[in-house]
Amino acid sequence: MIFITAKFRVLSEHADRWPELSADFTEATRAEPGCLWFDWSRSLDDPAEYVLVEAFRDGDAGAAHVNSAHFKQAQQVLPGYLAETPRIVNATVPQDDWSLLGELAVPERD
Repeated sequence: MIFITAKFRVLSEHADRWPELSADFTEATRAEPGCLWFDWSRSLDDPAEYVLVEAFRDGDAGAAHVNSAHFKQAQQVLPGYLAETPRIVNATVPQDDWSLLGELAVPERD
């Protein structure tokens, strides 16, 4: 799978509205057949920073994403709300879902 994590620093006046501002893009991306997940989190240390964790089935699915109409629309609209260019980590990983974090294993609960 293609695994991507990106940090988005949103202009402070738009930070509280970022989930709403990115909602159409998020929904359309999640509906792509090759999207495994597309999840936003807000930084605990910086309320203007959002972290996007996303994964696509393979390179073809990733290419379909960046060539989609909703991606092109996001390229036009979303930068107007950002304080800087997002930072990204992009890797191909030989798995298709999350692995368990064995070091913090949770015992079976009744």
